[in-house]
Amino acid sequence: MLQNGKIKGLIFDCYKTLVDIKTDEGGRETNERVSKWLLYQGVRIEPDRLREEYRWKVIGRLGNSGQQHPDIRIEEIFAEICAENAFREIDPFWLGIETAKVFRTASLKKLEAYPQSLRLLEKYRNIPKCIVSNAQRVFTEQELRFLGLYDRFNFVIMSSDHRIKKPDTRLFRMALDGLGLEPWEVLSIGDTPENDIYPPQSLGMNAMHIRDAWRYA
Repeated sequence: MLQNGKIKGLIFDCYKTLVDIKTDEGGRETNERVSKWLLYQGVRIEPDRLREEYRWKVIGRLGNSGQQHPDIRIEEIFAEICAENAFREIDPFWLGIETAKVFRTASLKKLEAYPQSLRLLEKYRNIPKCIVSNAQRVFTEQELRFLGLYDRFNFVIMSSDHRIKKPDTRLFRMALDGLGLEPWEVLSIGDTPENDIYPPQSLGMNAMHIRDAWRYA
C-alpha cells in the first residue's frame, strides 16, 4: 500500500508505534518518589493518598466532560492536588506542570524509539506526515524531541490539547486538514485497531498496523 503511488500523506500513532514504552503509573514506588519530591516543593501528601486523589480526580474530569471520548490535561490534575495539600505558598499552575514531569519520570521503565519505525520514517522522509496520539503534551513533546522524532513530522496532534482522544474521528479530521489531503490519499499507521485503524477507515482513509508497515522500511 505504501508503494502504490496513491498515498500522499502519512499519519502515525506515537506509543507502541514509534516509541516503545513501559510505565508503572499506579505503582507504590512511583507515588513514593513523587510524594517525597513534593515535600521539597511545599506540598505534603502521602503516596497512597496521592494515588487515590489522582485516580478520583481523573475519573471526575472525564465523567463531567460531556464528550464521548474525553481526555484530561494531567498537569491540571496535579495542580489541584498541589493546591489542596500545600503547607506553604506555591504556584499551583507551574508546580502542576513540573509534578506531571516528575510523575512521568518516576513511572518510566522503558522509553526508546523502534529502529524499524526510524527506518520507515527515513525511507518516506519526503512524504508529508503527522502524529495523532492519545498523549499528554506536557511530557510527550519532550520525549519525542529527545528521541529525535518530533522534527521528522510536519505537525503533531495530541489528545490532551483538545481534551478528546481517539477513537474520536475529529482528531483525524484535524490531521487531514493539516496535511491538506483527501482521505483516500492518506495512510494511518498504528498499533491499536480501535484507535488507529477503524476510525480513519470510517473517514475513507487507508490504515495499516505498524508491524505490517515495517515490511516497507
